[in-house]
Amino acid sequence: MAERLLVTGGGGELARAVAERFRAAGWLVDAPGRPALDVADPAAAEAWLAGHETPDLLLCAAGSTHDRLLARMGESDWDLTMADNLTGAARCARAALPGMARRGAGHVVFVSSWSAMHPPAGQAAYAAAKAGLLGLMRSLAKEAGPAGIRVNAVLPGFLETPMTRGLSQERVEAVRAAHVLGRFNEPARVAEFLYFLETELPHSSGQVFQLDSRIG
Repeated sequence: MAERLLVTGGGGELARAVAERFRAAGWLVDAPGRPALDVADPAAAEAWLAGHETPDLLLCAAGSTHDRLLARMGESDWDLTMADNLTGAARCARAALPGMARRGAGHVVFVSSWSAMHPPAGQAAYAAAKAGLLGLMRSLAKEAGPAGIRVNAVLPGFLETPMTRGLSQERVEAVRAAHVLGRFNEPARVAEFLYFLETELPHSSGQVFQLDSRIG
């Protein structure tokens, strides 16, 4: 039987690259975008999993940014940032875990961010949410490990996607300069790593994998 991947945030470039890589390897892939699976909706994850087979790999890639100084951030933007990046991921993991536990195997990967550990000014909500994912990952790895379930996190690095294309060229070049290799990662390379993590590193859990060349 083919293995199954569920990747949230399916409309994003990273999610599409991951879906393409796993489909090429024969996996069955569900990659719903927000209209089909809105992780900010408290009931959406449970409803989705109830109508689909439990995935072998759950990749929580849904996310959004609403960057501004905390003093100027409204409650709605804060709440949506948390829901899209942290709470929604927790909901999806919670919905998938029972099926994984019954099977005695499974893997949950959270897509976090460099900002979780090195947040810039103006990203308080996003950085807090992505840092929360790392704490969630470590705790969940301990909870789920005895059931044979792995939990990890990846920091893909700065990707030139719609989420970052609104930045000024000056800002982009400043970020590039922080990379010791002087270049950014690419969605296809992240997808390749995730496939490697899933298929070739079966004993890794509770880990954070940084995939660019920035040094804190």
